[in-house]
Amino acid sequence: MATTVQTQSREIGKQSNLTKLRGEGFVPAVVYGYKTESSSIAVSELDLLKTLREVGRNGVMKLDVDGKPVNVVLSDYQMDVLKGKFVHADFLAINMSDELDVNVTVVTTGESAGVKEGGVLSQPNREVTIKVKPSSIPDSIEVDVTDLAIGETLTVADIRDKSEFNILNEDDFTLVSVSAPRSDEELETTADEPAVAEEGESEEASEIEGEPKAETKE
Repeated sequence: MATTVQTQSREIGKQSNLTKLRGEGFVPAVVYGYKTESSSIAVSELDLLKTLREVGRNGVMKLDVDGKPVNVVLSDYQMDVLKGKFVHADFLAINMSDELDVNVTVVTTGESAGVKEGGVLSQPNREVTIKVKPSSIPDSIEVDVTDLAIGETLTVADIRDKSEFNILNEDDFTLVSVSAPRSDEELETTADEPAVAEEGESEEASEIEGEPKAETKE
């Protein structure tokens, strides 16, 4: 188990407080869940990053909340992609004896037979949801794509019986596919087509330095 991460209480509802916290190297956060009253806290970003490097994205860590050690997982977070810094974090307090629903990254191994023939491998879905006890949460799940030929797909049904984990996704949930390479004519046709914005399309809102939607838990 990683070193306990110290926390401090924080006021809510004031943007200036959030800006000040982030400027001092702290991450505004909330903690809630098993035998824990929902609380607004702040944690040192350096301590959080160090602990995540030790336990992994889905790993269990300890928070010191008002002098009480609490087992938690990082259930959600927001990042400032330009600065590479945490904007906000959600910690879920857990019972180490209960199973959790956790999203885990899917990692491919081997070189696909279809790729060797010039095909293009893609991963439409890079995560699966598993039910597992906190002490057994994996960093990732590996899937072997060696036998995957052009035109074939790998779904949850193909790995369910081989996996040691209880995968919650439907059998037809596609993980990996290999498509045929595009011909020169297709590439030329695509290059000649003008880019047309779909009707009603709007720009995504840029990330702002403020409280995230998760703050309904505060």
